[in-house]
Amino acid sequence: MRMTKQLLMGAVLGIVMVGTAGAYDGDWKRGRVYYRQVCTDCHQSMAKKTISPNEKTKAEWTAYITADKHDATKKSNPSLKYATSRAYRDSIKTKNKAAEKFLEVPDAELQADIKAWVLYGAKDSDNPSRCQ
Repeated sequence: MRMTKQLLMGAVLGIVMVGTAGAYDGDWKRGRVYYRQVCTDCHQSMAKKTISPNEKTKAEWTAYITADKHDATKKSNPSLKYATSRAYRDSIKTKNKAAEKFLEVPDAELQADIKAWVLYGAKDSDNPSRCQ
């Protein structure tokens, strides 16, 4: 009887672990590093300013990311997903060594990292932050 309970508990634990294994919440620190080292160059040359996380609320950032509209000027690819894609990083790696450093990071993870960073530092978060 005791062995049956142990096996049952092991099976339940295994199911719970498998169910959560695929979830990736994003690493706000890596998102901040990516933005500062990769995105800032383009933002300063095209938008003439960096964008700080505290410029929007969490809801505004979530809506912005979900809409996937990035460059309103249409001078570059208008998709936010493109700005975090391997194709984009590969296209700028000769000019930006940080892009080369992030080349092997899966696109979805990097996008989650950027989202985690802007939500972490959003206007209504516990840590409103500015780019420096």
